[in-house]
Amino acid sequence: MTGLPLRQLLMSLGEPLVELQAAPAGLDVPVRHVAILDPEDPPTSAPGELVLAIGARGRAALPALRAAGRAQAAAVAVKLDGPGQADALREAATEAGVALLSVRRETRWEHLDSLARTLLSGTDGPDGPDPGGPATGDLFSLAQTVAVLTGGIVSIEDTSSRVLAYSRTSETDEVDDLRRLSILGRQGPEPYLAKLREWGVFSHLRGSEGAIEIAAHPELGIRRRLAISIRSGAQPLGTIWVQEGSRPLTDTAEQALVGAARVAAGQLVRRRRELSADTRLTQTLLTGLLEGSTGPQSLATHLGLDVRRPATVLAYAPAATDDRDAELTRDEVTGLISVHTAARHRGALLAPVDSRVYVLLPELPPGVPLGTLRDWTQETVDAARDHLSIPLRAAIGPTVPGLADVPASRAQADRILDAMGRGGVVPDVAALQDVQAEVLVSEVLALLQDRPELRDPRLTALTAYDTRHHTRLAESVLAYLDALGEVRTAADALHIHPNTLRYRVRRAEQLTGLDLAQPQQRLLAMLQLRLPES
Repeated sequence: MTGLPLRQLLMSLGEPLVELQAAPAGLDVPVRHVAILDPEDPPTSAPGELVLAIGARGRAALPALRAAGRAQAAAVAVKLDGPGQADALREAATEAGVALLSVRRETRWEHLDSLARTLLSGTDGPDGPDPGGPATGDLFSLAQTVAVLTGGIVSIEDTSSRVLAYSRTSETDEVDDLRRLSILGRQGPEPYLAKLREWGVFSHLRGSEGAIEIAAHPELGIRRRLAISIRSGAQPLGTIWVQEGSRPLTDTAEQALVGAARVAAGQLVRRRRELSADTRLTQTLLTGLLEGSTGPQSLATHLGLDVRRPATVLAYAPAATDDRDAELTRDEVTGLISVHTAARHRGALLAPVDSRVYVLLPELPPGVPLGTLRDWTQETVDAARDHLSIPLRAAIGPTVPGLADVPASRAQADRILDAMGRGGVVPDVAALQDVQAEVLVSEVLALLQDRPELRDPRLTALTAYDTRHHTRLAESVLAYLDALGEVRTAADALHIHPNTLRYRVRRAEQLTGLDLAQPQQRLLAMLQLRLPES
């Protein structure tokens, strides 16, 4: 038994049951057996085992991890009591060279054991089981089988007329223009598709479960065809097309198409599930890398990335909107970001986290200019405003030398977005060098906001006096300080007479005992009076 790759096992088990915490040896490690480790048993293991460490929560699983590493086990699954325990276990798993899986607290061990054993029992070879048998190994082999049974030339397309698979042709096969252009372009050419729509072919396919015939049109270079819709229940998944070549189609061609459509439906449904599972795994690994909880090698192995190539993180945040559903807004923004980013960088990866959307640009060319990244990001922000009417803020993290430094790029992008959210940064797209002072002042203000004991009580008393007496002394002092003591400039900003401003500043000093002639007191006042509730 060669085993099931850890990647495939994780995709099959899914995020609802387990979550990958570490994979120091990558995701292609074969899992051959499932072993249950009772807390009263000595921590032993065997090569290729998935060890279910039952009862050993948190740090109590450390001996099991070390034993599994010595025995070259594939992975150890544990339950965590809290997030703080994951760091120690990940470090131990990395040192031991064994994958670490965390099991959801509500998951029953016997259910996980049964499911994992069922998946492993179906493993027939290095690529895992073939769930449909020889006739459904893949869409290309299915297309070739249909070609043999119908005597025609076969293509399988999705609902957007994109070619998914096709049969082989020989020099004696008479391939028409529609078939030739579809294969060369990987999609049916629009003029022919327009004719098919005009003849009602697609509407007939949607309303019929059987095969339909499309007559030959020599003037258009189209030979006779049979077609059948691939569907799962009422949901269309695609179409099988059979072109008549140099010989007439067989008498059983329509019957063969009915069976082929049913087989293809099963394959396309499985393909969608696998893609969905693969997407979830990619999201888990990407989010872990951004947060620094998962090393770069797991994502690099999963996607075939070079960990030593430069990378950058872009971070987007929709501005608060009262009249839109927050989840809908993020979904709309995520879709728009994905399209615009993919047009600029083929390998871009997206990870929505809470209210923000992060984009990882891996394997960048050395020395990519910041101006280029800024232009890409600005295009996306402009498109969100123009097409979705959603104000979007964006931060550009620094370009780091490799995937291992991605968390640092994300952290810097977060600092910029945090400052934008506090009103400390004016542009809607920025890198740290654009707004260094604004970000640092914003972070100092955040510290003062969170730590009241660091504030000057005299300034706190001043704002409290304004609240009680409906005066504007604090606002006037801040305007005076911002204008570097230029009374007329500050008075103009407040739309008051200069003498009124002088009176307010003196009154504030009398009430609080502040001495604005002292540089330290001026500096602290300029900061603290900027707090929303100082």
